[in-house]
Amino acid sequence: MLLQVPKVLTPEQVAQCRAALARADWTDGRATVGHLGEKVKRNRQVPEGHPIGREVGDIILAALERNALFISAALPLKVCPPLFNCYEGGETYGTHIDGSVYSVKGTMHRIRTDISATLFLTAPEDYDGGELTVEDRYGVHKVKLPAGDMVLYPSSSLHHVTPVTRGARISSFFWIQSMVREDDRRTMLLDLDTSIQQLNRLVPDEKSVIQLAGVYHNLLRLWSDT
Repeated sequence: MLLQVPKVLTPEQVAQCRAALARADWTDGRATVGHLGEKVKRNRQVPEGHPIGREVGDIILAALERNALFISAALPLKVCPPLFNCYEGGETYGTHIDGSVYSVKGTMHRIRTDISATLFLTAPEDYDGGELTVEDRYGVHKVKLPAGDMVLYPSSSLHHVTPVTRGARISSFFWIQSMVREDDRRTMLLDLDTSIQQLNRLVPDEKSVIQLAGVYHNLLRLWSDT
């Protein structure tokens, strides 16, 4: 499932995050990848654990806690501390698959990467190129969203970022370990949850809606790993 989550951050929050990140120390993005990634990755990042990165990351995590679509789609068990990257001057990230386990720097915590997230912090008209391109069973999808919007996609997907040829593309990226490991099951649960909510608005307290809600929770109980 590739899903756009609109308006995770307000315009005011985007401006706050951008102002903070402008004060950060940016380093070569290749420092956080393995041997294969070094060959295809050209960008800059805020170092893991940087105080400004933690400050902006806390804003994002607080916003995610209040976002019903994110909760329903990702069914998050663990969320990695958000990281931040910048592409400009032709920088790009070639085709790759994200690592299967993320180790939180300075801790013993390990997070299985079921879902990858990119939260755009630059308006699309402010840069050329920089499309996140994701390959799945249904084809190739190019993603370039308004500032404050986020895209979720399976971490098992091949993906790349096209070269940024004008301006700068600044984004947050991170990974989620879901309570439900399988993408197909998460998609089914999201569709069911969305349908239940729509039906409940049309026919509130209808017995069949309550029964469908029971089916949803029983499936989640059956499939979840907490």
